[in-house]
Amino acid sequence: MEPRLKEIILKEINPGLKEKFGYKNLYMGPKIEKIVLNMGLGLDGNDSKIVASCQEDLANITGQKPVITKFKKSIANFKTRKNTNAGLKVTLRKNKMYEFIDRLVNIALPRIKDFRGLSPYGFDKYGNYTFGIKEQIIFPEVNFDKVDKIRGLDITITIKSKDKKHSFELLRKLNFPFKEERNN
Repeated sequence: MEPRLKEIILKEINPGLKEKFGYKNLYMGPKIEKIVLNMGLGLDGNDSKIVASCQEDLANITGQKPVITKFKKSIANFKTRKNTNAGLKVTLRKNKMYEFIDRLVNIALPRIKDFRGLSPYGFDKYGNYTFGIKEQIIFPEVNFDKVDKIRGLDITITIKSKDKKHSFELLRKLNFPFKEERNN
């Protein structure tokens, strides 16, 4: 079964963007390629119980088992050792990606305490959008009673587009709650 958001993109959003930006066909418009969720563990990466609980949380949030990332070099000031656990990462594509965006925008982001919107300045020069979440407990899949420590995660949405404006417009059409830009 096709995700609800994928159908909306194909039937409503892509034709609207084609008309707005004057594309010759629908495939010239911006397209979401993948979503990467990253949870850094820092010094807690050495404790196997903490890694297992974070792995379970991230698996519940995404529906996919996370990969354990390792440090590439030892740095004394950061108390890191080469090949020790640095964090967890999940890459979502295709249907799971659309389902995650739908849950993120409609369920998780409105649950953030004192939420005023996402920053419109999180785009890189290629049009990819990155933002951070301070608490993993905003997702309803995470059991609040089993969480030992509140952790944050970074979300990167990789978008194939011509520039930032096209990516921004795509995410706005997907109901991403951006802050209003001020012109002072």
